[in-house]
Amino acid sequence: MFLELIAVIFAGMAGGGLMAIIIKFSGARLPKWLTPVAAGGAMIAATVSSEYSWYSRTTASLPEGFGVVETVETNAFYRPWTYLVPLTERFVALDTASVQTNPAQPDLRLAQVYFYGRWSPLNRLNVAADCETVRRAALTDGISFDDAGSIDGAQWVSAPEDDALLAAICEAP
Repeated sequence: MFLELIAVIFAGMAGGGLMAIIIKFSGARLPKWLTPVAAGGAMIAATVSSEYSWYSRTTASLPEGFGVVETVETNAFYRPWTYLVPLTERFVALDTASVQTNPAQPDLRLAQVYFYGRWSPLNRLNVAADCETVRRAALTDGISFDDAGSIDGAQWVSAPEDDALLAAICEAP
């Protein structure tokens, strides 16, 4: 966040400086108030560019075996450009290398899911997916496994047929 602030400040200085040079070479025919306008415009452009490139930069740096399962796009009145092109602020990634199965319970899978968010800390959650009954559960405290591989104490949630997370866990090798 601090580096982005520095980048925005430098973009403003560059935009204002460039406009000051243009004004000077135009023989002072352009009004001087264009200098702060150009600085502000450059700062807004740098901020918008940083916001829109966050998702691609973050997904490009994901470790091997991570796959994006779902994205959350937003728009806001204080960012009117997001009504034209929605902004991806959050996404869910599945670590396909972490998917585990038990030979005694072939339709039951365990996986690690990561929740990425702009300006948010990275969160990890262990998830159990029952591919046969189309449901999933977060593996939290109080969960235990019996000798047959069944999960006791889980709060199972029925997922819709088109649930992207459940589909990704069940299709993982």
